[in-house]
Formats: sequence, C-alpha cells, structure tokens
Amino acid sequence: MRSLMLLTLLCLAAVVCGGCDVLAIPYKAWQGDKQAYVDPERLEKGLVIVLTGVEGRSIFNDKICEGINAGGVDCAIELNDWTLMLVGVSQMTEGRNRQRAEEIALRITRYQYTHPGRPVVLVGQSGGGAMALWIAEAMPSRRQVDGIILLAASISPEYRMDEALLKSSRGVVSFYSPGDFMFLGFGTTVMGTMDGKHSASAGQAGFRVPPNCPPYQKLYQVCWNEQMEKSGFGGGHLSSGASEFVANYVSPLIMSDRWDSATINRISHCAAATATKAAATPKASAPHTKPAATTRKAP
Repeated sequence: MRSLMLLTLLCLAAVVCGGCDVLAIPYKAWQGDKQAYVDPERLEKGLVIVLTGVEGRSIFNDKICEGINAGGVDCAIELNDWTLMLVGVSQMTEGRNRQRAEEIALRITRYQYTHPGRPVVLVGQSGGGAMALWIAEAMPSRRQVDGIILLAASISPEYRMDEALLKSSRGVVSFYSPGDFMFLGFGTTVMGTMDGKHSASAGQAGFRVPPNCPPYQKLYQVCWNEQMEKSGFGGGHLSSGASEFVANYVSPLIMSDRWDSATINRISHCAAATATKAAATPKASAPHTKPAATTRKAP
C-alpha cells in the first residue's frame, strides 16, 4: 500500500514539474552504468561519489555530476545508483539500504588502500543523503571519508549524526530548503523518511542539533536563500541538484581542504556573486550576416 502511495506521489510530482522524468526506469535502462567522469587519471586525484535519490539514476543526478565537473573538480566523479529497480521502494527498505551502504564503504576502503592520501567526498541528494551518512557510519575503525555534502536529505531532523560526523574529517554540509514542502514536507510525513520517521525531513526543516555534543561542531547547515535561485536552485526538491548551483556551491566545497563557517560563508558569497554576474552578462548572439547578394546573368 505504501509503495502504491509513493508511486502515486511521484507521478503527481512529474505532472506538477511539467513532465519531469521522475519515473526513471527508462532513463536508467538507456544510460546503464556509464561513468563519464571516472578514469585512471581522475582516480589518481581523488574520488567523489554521488548518491542518487530514491528514483535511481535519472537526469537530475546526472546533472549533479555535470555540475561538479563544471565547477572545476578534476578527480573521479562516480554516480552510484544504490536503489532497487522499482522506483521509490528504496525509501522504505532501511535494512537493505544500510547493507548496501556497508558494501559501498568497503569499496571506499579498498580505494583508499590503493590510492593512499587521495580525498574521498560523498555527495547525497534526497534519499542519497541518508545513504551518505550510513556509508560514513559503516567505514571501518580508523578510516574516514573526507567530507559529506547533503542536498535536500530525506532523513529525519532528529537523526543522530554523531558517528557520521566522527567518520568525516571535514564534517557534513547540509543544504536544506523550507520551500521543499511537497517531497520533504508532505511526502515524507505521509510515506516516511529514509530512517522510517513520518515527519518533515532534515532537507526541509534542517537537523536538530543536540546540546553539548562536540561532534556536531562539524555540522554546517546552509538554508536556501534567494541568491541560490540565480544558480538554478529555486528552493524545491528537484532543483536542489541543478548543475549551475552544484558548480557554484558544491564544487568549491569539494576542492576545499578544510570546512568551517568562515569557509562556507565565503564560498556562498562567491557563488552568489558569480551567479549575479552571469545573470547580468548578456549572452552573445550569433553574428548577423546579410544574405548573399544574387546576380543575374545578362540574357
């Protein structure tokens, strides 16, 4: 019953979004496991793992990878579809998802062994945000990822992040938007978050920060603002992975060796300035050419 209701919600979202390809099975079949930004040269520089939403591989998360690359990240960018084939069901299979997270954590450990010192950053959108936290939690003792970036995470605001924060050397940056009420307000209240709570998600309401909890000093929450709209993130769920937004806001985080409030504020300020400048710059139009004159031969 819950699966049917979730599919109905996704179909409704597709209509509201003007026919967006939310039901991504045809897209997944077409794209397969293509990885446009993974090769030995890039892997030598580091690894970014982008974790899809519950729809699986779709144009939305491909755009995240495109944005990360366009923003100047030159290491490997792997799109990881951790979901089951039936769209949306993965929202309700926490045990299976945690097992999948353990498998991905093992892969990361192997990469760290063969590529010592290279950075590993997790980027999770929607349900992939919960997966990013669970992957970090599953990392072996004395192993960490370098950073975790959450885009509209579908996990409860009260979820305890202590272990994930301890397993991420830079910490966790979470982008959230109060305007994401359809998916992460109404949707997860009815269907449940990735951790099985019937409430708004942290990607809409932000995470609750417990008092006197040192690991949370490495949690940086970034609320949507109107400046982000200039980069394509309008505050709704589907635009949280807009390629220009990712290029301006997420890529600089990936390339930064250290995260703190000052660094994140600086990146946000620069991103807003870049988007404002781009919006004010008139697009170059194709040069106007006069049609070639025709000549008539004299009879």
